[in-house]
Amino acid sequence: MNSIKDNNVVLHWFLPTYGDSRGIMSGGHGSGQHRGEREVTFDYLVQLAKAAEHNGFESVLTPTGQWCEDAWLSTAALIGATSRLKFLVALRPGLISPTIIAQLIKTFQDLSGGRLAVNVVVGGEDHEQRSYGDHTTKEERYRRSDEVLQVVDHLLRNPEPIDFAGDHINVEGAALRGQPEVVPSVYFGGSSPVGIEVASRRSDVYLTWGEPVEPAKEKIEKVKAAAEKEGRELEYGIRLHVIARETPELAWAEAQRLIDALDPNTVRSIQEGLARSQSEGQRRMTDLHNQGAGFSKGVDAHEFEIAPNLWAGVGLVRGGAGTALVGSYEEVAQRITDYREAGFKHFILSGYPHLEEAFEVGEGVVPQLQKLGIEVKNHEETKKSSTGTTPFVASR
Repeated sequence: MNSIKDNNVVLHWFLPTYGDSRGIMSGGHGSGQHRGEREVTFDYLVQLAKAAEHNGFESVLTPTGQWCEDAWLSTAALIGATSRLKFLVALRPGLISPTIIAQLIKTFQDLSGGRLAVNVVVGGEDHEQRSYGDHTTKEERYRRSDEVLQVVDHLLRNPEPIDFAGDHINVEGAALRGQPEVVPSVYFGGSSPVGIEVASRRSDVYLTWGEPVEPAKEKIEKVKAAAEKEGRELEYGIRLHVIARETPELAWAEAQRLIDALDPNTVRSIQEGLARSQSEGQRRMTDLHNQGAGFSKGVDAHEFEIAPNLWAGVGLVRGGAGTALVGSYEEVAQRITDYREAGFKHFILSGYPHLEEAFEVGEGVVPQLQKLGIEVKNHEETKKSSTGTTPFVASR
């Protein structure tokens, strides 16, 4: 293993507020509705949050869109069920006033003891934005997000009222009744030139979906150069699914089970929808598996292994993050180390089902990362603070 100047990683999990499944859930990001057999209930969300906290994850990413429950209400309801876990809440700037956004953030921080982080999602598809009454173009949404985040940042850090007149946002005398003790970190992704420009100016952590190491590294080098022009230094994160098991054979058998359950007609229909996506990141995802052209019933799961232990099978039916790390605990840990050496510090992970797979990572992958000399934030603290109780895990 090559030396890493900063050898720690931050692991995050995912809160599927649209339901959960033992199979790959279709839909999302321009491809329609997510579907799964596990219904979203408060009790199940509590189990997921407790499982993430028990396994030492820093936060749970909570999505936004027509296909899921509201991220702010869902996560706020879980504050009392957790003690350390943070909530990485997806936010679409511009749909509501920046003053209200700042109020939401301050209230959440006050009630949770500073356990909020914000994931900026500008909205990748015009047709979905129009359903919210927003008729801007994607570039306009990035420009608007830039202005919104500028106003919000002022409100969270300064007691003085702000007057701001931009191309998209106009507020007069905007102020909060107080500032939060902790200003939340801003996570922001974007693969287009304007996305990289705004992210380099406004994010603390730049996020990208799971491409092979080299193209992913090339992307963050572009962001790093843009951030340097702004006089800023960012951290970098990558969004991946995980299928980790005791042996490679068990992991790939699970990947095979998942891909065997896919219907060719469903794959074709979803890929047709994703081909119309306006997202550059989505285009890069679907290019990894050639828009599903190699899929047929009975195909070997290894056919979609696009790099060592990096599997594009998830993206056959799921919009957005479409790749998974597949392998033994040791192999998955080594691949995470490879990304860490490329510059990634934050890993937002998920698996099907999310409840059970949180334990595969926490109990299987994390110890292997430690053997490789990687320090995993919160892991030791979680073990020390554990009461000895384990969240419920549904039987396999």
